[in-house]
Amino acid sequence: MRKIFGLLFATVLAEIAVFIIVGKMIGVFNTLLLILLTSVIGAIVAKKQGMQSLHNMRDNMSARILPGVALIDTFLIFLGGILLVTPGFITDFAGFALIIPFTRKLAKPAIYTWLRKKMKNGQLFMIHR
Repeated sequence: MRKIFGLLFATVLAEIAVFIIVGKMIGVFNTLLLILLTSVIGAIVAKKQGMQSLHNMRDNMSARILPGVALIDTFLIFLGGILLVTPGFITDFAGFALIIPFTRKLAKPAIYTWLRKKMKNGQLFMIHR
């Protein structure tokens, strides 16, 4: 829990520093406009990608296929959408990275490794019916 709060605190400080730097470079109004624009574009893209991922998950379940990959895609898109709506340039960059399919594929192995580790330690289990 301390790691999460530490990461959150460091992210907030980094975002403030980036706001100041960008504000000095392009002006306060343009900085605020850019933040608003990335949030709106990010929300639209996240909604489109998220709906597509939910449809893939539903199709897999209809075909009686475990929706593991589609579930992880949906989670990453949801997380990316949250990061995009959060004001800031660092969070916007991370959010876009999670929404774009190419870069999302790069994050999947880390999630698979994390899930396997949790399952091996008995902290996570799956029920297959």
